[in-house]
Amino acid sequence: MFSAALRRTATTSFRSMPLARSMATGPASGGEISDELLAKLGNLSTQALVDGLWVMGWPNAQIDGSRALHPSHKCVGRAVTLQFVPARPDIAQDKPAGGESPEYEAFEKCGPNEVLVMASVGKWDSVGGDIKFLRLKQREIGGLVTDGSVRDTDEIINYGFPCFSYSTTARQGPAFMQPWKCNDVISVGGVAVRPGDAIVGDQDGVVCVPAKVAEKVYSIAHGREEIEDIIKEELTKNPGPPGKYYPFMSGKIKVDSPLGKLLATKGITPENSNQFEGSADW
Repeated sequence: MFSAALRRTATTSFRSMPLARSMATGPASGGEISDELLAKLGNLSTQALVDGLWVMGWPNAQIDGSRALHPSHKCVGRAVTLQFVPARPDIAQDKPAGGESPEYEAFEKCGPNEVLVMASVGKWDSVGGDIKFLRLKQREIGGLVTDGSVRDTDEIINYGFPCFSYSTTARQGPAFMQPWKCNDVISVGGVAVRPGDAIVGDQDGVVCVPAKVAEKVYSIAHGREEIEDIIKEELTKNPGPPGKYYPFMSGKIKVDSPLGKLLATKGITPENSNQFEGSADW
């Protein structure tokens, strides 16, 4: 039996030992997205990409509340992330000042194939406006996405880069929040975004495709879009309720089903498609 003194010493020593911690930050390993794959993902609709992730069983990937600032805006690019935190005097003092601020660090990592993803504190708080975003225009950025708001709307639209935000506002951001960390995992609109993930935005919203599974998501989503085009073509020629062919689950289409037989007439079979029962490769 330990003496009381020995037990106290052992307890004190145990409590003073640092706990080992493991934390995953930054880009995913083995998941770099090529420019070629980016272009292919950008040719798909956001709903097709959401469906592809859903088929695989991955969590929701749509960044709710980020809508196109202008009807012409569509973006695709690798994510560069920026985290804002609530304003607090001591944190403001510790944050690098001026051009060394984390937001400008993030700006300089952006180019035509990058989308800056900014995690706001509040949906009505401004993440920036015309003077700050002039630099994004100069960098020819692929797009900006935030779950907060932007100000100086007309000028941002004139800058020409795609912008997706919760809304627009006249209120300033620094009174409520400040940029704190560049290129770490962030939560935007309830979705986890990792640096290097593919960000695709169109009029239906913005989707984050995790870099590690981007190729697989493209394969599923592209296959689904091909099938949906065939279904629409058939229903246009032979009007009727879509229920004969739609909806369908990728990887579970039966060869002898009405949809399976329709696809066969177009040359799509389990031998060349992963959409059929038993052919799924995810």
